[in-house]
Amino acid sequence: MQIVDENNFESEVINQKGLVVVDFNADWCGPCQMLKPVLEQLANEEKAVKFVSVNVDQNQGLAREYGVMSIPCVVLLRDGQELTRNVGFAPKSVLQDLLKGKQA
Repeated sequence: MQIVDENNFESEVINQKGLVVVDFNADWCGPCQMLKPVLEQLANEEKAVKFVSVNVDQNQGLAREYGVMSIPCVVLLRDGQELTRNVGFAPKSVLQDLLKGKQA
C-alpha cells in the first residue's frame, strides 16, 4: 500500500482514473493496525484497484477535508469522487463486498 500525504494526495488519488481505496489511520490506533494487513492482502488480490494510506496525525488537513472523525476510515473513490466509506475495523469479506459493489 502506498503512503500518501497532503503533498501528493491530489496526484495519487484525486487525479487517478478508476477505483482508489484510501485508508485514513494513525500509528497509535489499535483497530487501524488490525485493518492494515487486511487491506494489504486485498491490495495484492485486487490489482485493478489502487490502495493508499493516509496518516491523520501527519495530514490533519486531509482528515478535515474528508470529514474523518473516527479511524480507521476507509474511503472509496472513483475518478476522484467519493463513492462510499467504512468507519471502524471491517473484516476482509465486508471490504470485498464494498469493492464488488463499486467496481461495476
